Amino acid sequence: MLDKVYYGNSLQDWGISILIILGALLINKFVILLNRKVIRKITVKSATRIDDIFFNAVEKPILMGIVLLAIWIALGRLEMDPAVFGMIKKSYELLVVLNITWFFARFISSLIEENIAGRNGKTEEGRFGIDAKLLPLIKRGVLIIVWFTGIVTAFHNIGITITTLIGTLGIGGIAFALAAQDTIKNIFGGITIFTDHTFRIGDLIKFDSVEGTVVDIGLRSTRLLTYDKRLVTIPNYKLTDALITNISSEPGRRIVMDIGLTYDTAPEKMQEAINILKGMPGRIPGVKERDLVAVFHEFGDSALIIRFIYFIRKQADNLETKSKVNFEILNAFTQAGLDFAFPTQTLYFGNSPENPDIGGRLDSAAPESLHGC
Repeated sequence: MLDKVYYGNSLQDWGISILIILGALLINKFVILLNRKVIRKITVKSATRIDDIFFNAVEKPILMGIVLLAIWIALGRLEMDPAVFGMIKKSYELLVVLNITWFFARFISSLIEENIAGRNGKTEEGRFGIDAKLLPLIKRGVLIIVWFTGIVTAFHNIGITITTLIGTLGIGGIAFALAAQDTIKNIFGGITIFTDHTFRIGDLIKFDSVEGTVVDIGLRSTRLLTYDKRLVTIPNYKLTDALITNISSEPGRRIVMDIGLTYDTAPEKMQEAINILKGMPGRIPGVKERDLVAVFHEFGDSALIIRFIYFIRKQADNLETKSKVNFEILNAFTQAGLDFAFPTQTLYFGNSPENPDIGGRLDSAAPESLHGC
């Protein structure tokens, strides 16, 4: 029965090839245990971190390499068509180079994280004085270079060059080159954002009509999380050419209020109202003492206007602090007997020689409710 032939090979040959692949999977289990139970315990005691990074990066590529080697041995012992074997050989030349590239990508990525962001990835400044928030852009840029080099090398090993590949694409190659222009613009836009320190991940910014928190800065685009929890993706080149307001860089949020008091408010009461407003930082912790302004601003159409300008501290909640200030103004003015004004209108009618009985005054609390007399 074992001598029965299937696709040019006996059942025994197929069975041995399958056992070779299964054996590779068992070897992988042993390699994993050896690395995690023995090697890592040794490397963690060393004075340098390079060995830890190396063995962490090399583990998965080694496992993949063992499987690829086992499949190559298993297929190599079988009888097959030379054309099919040639295709398999080229595929393996491609996969081996990509597997090596995978190792270098993992190793270099870990080195970048170690030397820029620190071991925990949370430090603001790395060992070389580079801002840790540059980490995503640097990693992506380096990985693109590593993978591009690996892919070009892999295709070159099987006789395909990039110029040949693009040449075979014809019009598609031209379209690819044109499309790459926007990609290059976005990449340089991302670099410009970091070098100019326009904003960082975690900053609250305003771009055109969009306002939100920066959650990611990539090579191609920047993503904002708006107040309604929507993720907005903006190409980097648009951000470099636009007017951007970095709200997080403000020392405090500026609030401007016009408070109207009735025209029968005495001067000393107006001063009392201004004093109440100037004392706001002592009653509301979120209000800054510096740059606070409270002045008799103008005589309005129906009110005496006090202009009140204050700043909310950077670490305070804007909406909550503004609400507390409004409640404090309402309570303090009510206790002081200060009356808020509302739109009013007074009309005077003069006497005429023909109708001496017509004349007088009409007051209205709301102009739109006046119908005539």
